[in-house]
Amino acid sequence: MSGTNSYFFCGIGGSGMLPLASIVRARGAEVAGSDRALDQGRTAAKFDYLRGQGIALYPQDGSGPRPGNVLVASAAVEGSVPDVQAARRLGLERITRAELLAKMFNAAPTRIAVGGTSGKSTVTGMIGWILHEAGLAPTVMNGAVMKNFATAEAPFASALVGGGGVFVSEVDESDGSITLFRPNIALLNNVSLDHKSMDELRGLFGEFVGRAETAVLNVDDPETRALAGTLPPERRFTFSFRDPAADLRGSGLADGGGFTRFEVTDARSGDTRLATICLWGAHNARNGLAALAAAHVAGVPLGQAVAALERFQGLRRRFDEIGERGGVAVIDDFAHNPDKIAATLAAARTRLQGRLLLLFQPHGYGPLRTMRDELVAAFAGGIGAEDVLVLSDPVYYGGTVERTVTSADIVDDVRAAGRTAEHFPDRAEAGRRLVALARPGDRILVMGARDDSLGEFATELLASL
Repeated sequence: MSGTNSYFFCGIGGSGMLPLASIVRARGAEVAGSDRALDQGRTAAKFDYLRGQGIALYPQDGSGPRPGNVLVASAAVEGSVPDVQAARRLGLERITRAELLAKMFNAAPTRIAVGGTSGKSTVTGMIGWILHEAGLAPTVMNGAVMKNFATAEAPFASALVGGGGVFVSEVDESDGSITLFRPNIALLNNVSLDHKSMDELRGLFGEFVGRAETAVLNVDDPETRALAGTLPPERRFTFSFRDPAADLRGSGLADGGGFTRFEVTDARSGDTRLATICLWGAHNARNGLAALAAAHVAGVPLGQAVAALERFQGLRRRFDEIGERGGVAVIDDFAHNPDKIAATLAAARTRLQGRLLLLFQPHGYGPLRTMRDELVAAFAGGIGAEDVLVLSDPVYYGGTVERTVTSADIVDDVRAAGRTAEHFPDRAEAGRRLVALARPGDRILVMGARDDSLGEFATELLASL
């Protein structure tokens, strides 16, 4: 790990930074960090959790970095940030979160990387749980809290530190860092528009699966299927609910209300098992089949993997039912790109009764510009005539950003498509609007990413009903 044993994480509370800092600390390194959210008094429990691991926290004012540290900061952290300036004065090495993670990942004997536009965190959690139950003691790096590993002592368990030689990690295409990883097993579930153009995504994901010893591929997804065709048969393992030629096949999909059930068949051995997932929706069945395929390639027998998957509890902020008050339920979800939004709304229509009141906080101005038409189509096609969509302004943590497309533009487009939509720049004001609209039988659905305070916000909405 960069030849040092002392790291300072700038933005340590982030969804990608916190689990990495936890893994580095658990492996014996000295870890400290800072975060704007800490300075602003937000998500205090998260920072108490970090302190409990022996991680020192400082204001993000340049007082934290010390001689001998390596500064860990995302590529998006600008040079004007005081910690970056302090590190420069001290002559510290700077490394990105992805670079540090890739070095640790690439050093592991067995390396399973989970890629794709949607479902990465859920599939990573599923694989980690299956391998854990199989006794392989994996290290797991995730971008969301895995409920199976969360305890009173570890409430923010988005990482698992194992003693075995297996490292499971979700990998990110949004900043191009997916190219840093050298997996034995590369899983690709889907490819769709999110942070980059489709041409860029095809190149990144093509390189990702091309360098793996075995690529585990969802051939129900057209883009992934096309990439499968570029690989020789001995270097790919396919899974599908529709293709009878796939190596692992799902069939008989049924939504049981609070769970999803399907049959899974290993085409090579003929072994067939009934898989039950305690999560609802066709998208989670696809995620489950993906995890079973990766576990199969990793050497876990199908029956053992299916039994473990049945005990998988899911991730925090993935259609989390926060509670109900006065006949109004509040649900918190990570959906933020067109595919995720469409999947969440489709599942909500299947699962929930009553009018939907949606609050969507975009995860940046760049994604709004890139995905404007697709976002509008996802909302216009996913909400009903009686539903209400409310957008706040995108999450913003400072720095320079182009604002050529705004939340107000999305609202205008959704209205033009014949649906009810409103814009409130301030999220708190948007929340008050939803509470004012709510009546018994309604369902408030909070959606968004890159802002861990959304979970707390959903809880506050419930309390204010």
